[in-house]
Amino acid sequence: MKQYLGLSLFALALAACSDTAEVATNTDTGNDTGADLSSDAPADANANLVDRPIRIVGSSTVFPFTTATAESFGARTSFATPVVESTGTGGGMRLFCNGAGTAHPDITGASRRMRASEYNQCQANGVTEITEIPIGFDGIVFANTMTGPELDISRDQIWLALAAHVPGEDCAMVENPYESWSDIDPTLPSERIEVFGPPPTSGTRDAFVELGMEAGAELVAEATGCEISDEHAARIREDGAWIDAGENDNAIVQTLVNTPTAFGVFGYSFLAQNSDRIQGGRVDGVMPEFDEIASGNYPISRSLFVYVKNQNVGVTPGIEAYVTELTSEDAWGEFGYLADRGLIPAPEARRMEIAERARSLTPMDGAPEH
Repeated sequence: MKQYLGLSLFALALAACSDTAEVATNTDTGNDTGADLSSDAPADANANLVDRPIRIVGSSTVFPFTTATAESFGARTSFATPVVESTGTGGGMRLFCNGAGTAHPDITGASRRMRASEYNQCQANGVTEITEIPIGFDGIVFANTMTGPELDISRDQIWLALAAHVPGEDCAMVENPYESWSDIDPTLPSERIEVFGPPPTSGTRDAFVELGMEAGAELVAEATGCEISDEHAARIREDGAWIDAGENDNAIVQTLVNTPTAFGVFGYSFLAQNSDRIQGGRVDGVMPEFDEIASGNYPISRSLFVYVKNQNVGVTPGIEAYVTELTSEDAWGEFGYLADRGLIPAPEARRMEIAERARSLTPMDGAPEH
């Protein structure tokens, strides 16, 4: 099994659309943070620009960060506030890669790295120059309402609870028989296994499968001596124990509040923003906290990305200035407003390196490696 890009490999590189798009509107917050991005370019320099705001699509996990940047950008500059839609990572990639020009999004957010197949789709559709911006880190949390039981779970227990098939007698793979958490281990809650999580189109789902499920399957294989195929390691059960909850992580949070015995899987930023209503569980003994994710101790952690369509620069006004705002210390720095939203910043030296490449719109030199 491949090791998903995590904190320890950040130096190497750092899905159908949802029915309801969430849109960031222009709100003058009075925030005096961010770079000075006012646009005083001569009118003839903007002759080829279209009169529409930057359009951003993509991951529901990255959505709070691209939205916060859009709001600051709109309040501080003469450009229109970008329109930001939460479509899921896979859905955003499809929209982004459908073509260049004003009929297509300018930027997409992703809670995993772009796949080679997506890069190739972009190339085939004429999106030939793409700038990749790793914006920071995120942890995938296992959470429930504050009134529910505190969870202390391991990745092998997560896999045993959620895998479609598990080893049975003589290591034969059988349909998952576990109904309650305590069926797996008596120290776990004696409640029915019910987990609300992202759909297959979500980058959060991809990361959870790779960092949580596949890693858990490896631990089970080591403990039992049973061989577990990649397919069995990655397949989540479909008997009601796991419920696809759509691309809107805020909806999962509300579901947990209304369902005290259930758990949810989503990005750390949503836990940070709702810490008065939900609690994160320990995974392998580590709490999903800012410092634990930043240090690499929390085991289900991943990098977050923004991708820019370079060919739309000079067509859609403000793309370069938006990138400058996103990569400013007031935005993605250690004490920036994105950290207040739950983004885990990259180390300072790494931020400087990425910012230089992003602001010069250095294109990717080929399909991403994973």
